[in-house]
Amino acid sequence: MSKISDRATRRDFLKAATAGAAVTAGLKASAAPEVPARLDGPPGGTIEVRVTDAGRKFAAVEPLAWRPAPGEAGQGAIRLDPATKFQEHLGIGGAFTDAACYMFSQLAAPAREQLFHEMFHPSEIGLSAGRICIGASDYSRSLYSFDEGSPDPELARFSIDHDRDYILPVLRQARTVNPDLFLFASPWSPPGWMKPNASMLGGCMHRKSMAPYANYFVKFLQAYKDAGLPINAVSTQNEVDTEQDGRMPACAWPQEYEVSFVSEHLGPALRRNGIDTRIWLLDHNYNLWGRAICSLDEPALREYCQAVAWHGYLGTPEMITRVHEAHPEVDMFWTEGGPDYREPKYLTNWSKWGATFTGVLRNWCRSIIGWNLALDEKGRPNIGPFDCGGTVSIHSGTHEITRSGHFWAMNHFARSIRRGARRFDSQGELPGVHHVAFENPGGGRVVVLTNPGAGRTVQSQLAGNAAEVALPADSSTTLIWS
Repeated sequence: MSKISDRATRRDFLKAATAGAAVTAGLKASAAPEVPARLDGPPGGTIEVRVTDAGRKFAAVEPLAWRPAPGEAGQGAIRLDPATKFQEHLGIGGAFTDAACYMFSQLAAPAREQLFHEMFHPSEIGLSAGRICIGASDYSRSLYSFDEGSPDPELARFSIDHDRDYILPVLRQARTVNPDLFLFASPWSPPGWMKPNASMLGGCMHRKSMAPYANYFVKFLQAYKDAGLPINAVSTQNEVDTEQDGRMPACAWPQEYEVSFVSEHLGPALRRNGIDTRIWLLDHNYNLWGRAICSLDEPALREYCQAVAWHGYLGTPEMITRVHEAHPEVDMFWTEGGPDYREPKYLTNWSKWGATFTGVLRNWCRSIIGWNLALDEKGRPNIGPFDCGGTVSIHSGTHEITRSGHFWAMNHFARSIRRGARRFDSQGELPGVHHVAFENPGGGRVVVLTNPGAGRTVQSQLAGNAAEVALPADSSTTLIWS
């Protein structure tokens, strides 16, 4: 954690990895907007409306009806164009860190079952994308890798036994509730013996350790698959451009090292072992967009890597679009960002997170994967220097569950936008109002509107029809229709 082509169909995208359990991603890129030959007819039926504000949480309110538009769209209108489509949606979720899995494990079985049904079941929020840590992150109970001790280039000691206590059981339960749960894995540091400073805290990578480290990935992926949890994608390093001053598990990866590792070691090792887990580049902030472009310019890397993972701590989401414009065939995924438990509006900042989620989705990202899914009331367990809060908070003494503003923002996106949905064009000059639109598989349409300011009314216009939408102050609103 740092403060600082072809289009795939759903069938192409997912294939069964284990009976009734995991999914394996055949990730093909979403290229330029697609314009079908036909024009959309007028919308039918009513519009379901869900609102979160000071007094309501994803609450159903009076449905709306489409009516003939009174004229040209004005300043207070959003123009919807389902004929112009963009990227395909993968899913929304968060990180199953060691800390998060430990806090989930502290719940009594009935309480955990109820919470997981609410968070992961497709009939509820339906979180469908998760991130796990390859070894310790800053949100762990202890510092560990899967091969501790003196140099072991043959990886004779390798073991995922640390994860068997509560991480693997929590992941299995989540995938039982949602068998389509996509899992992405990142290391915060290789084992210390692979680095010049001989520590998982800070430092950089030994070039001579790259071949053993590629095999470390292979063994991790094989061990998780054997445990019933195939991993769909990996990055080479969480946050390649910082070593965090040695305050936490971290490792700096110069660009040439990352390109060399992927193209000469990790990519060939996965292919040689018949592992179809995808490799995502960078796993760091928007402001590294130039590095991402230059790395993707390397044909040897592109043989094995067709995606970039982004964090939301520095820069702006529009920087992702610069990479898309240079490499429109490459997929973009948002893989980290979460609340601070000390923030005064930690429980009520849904409009802040709605604006963040809208920004990354409008800039080609196929996922929203937040940071810790669960922590205690003081942002623990935590061996690092930051003050993150969980998407949910589980009290360390009473085990009472509290839902954050981040959680309520996720409701407005995850409950309504399904895997395989395609973002479509929405335009309108509405200062302070954020909007994004999707068409789900089967044709259902969704617009999420975030209004951080005073209450106002906007008009949604589609195919010569319009609907007046009241946006309460500091609110998130979802519109759903066929």
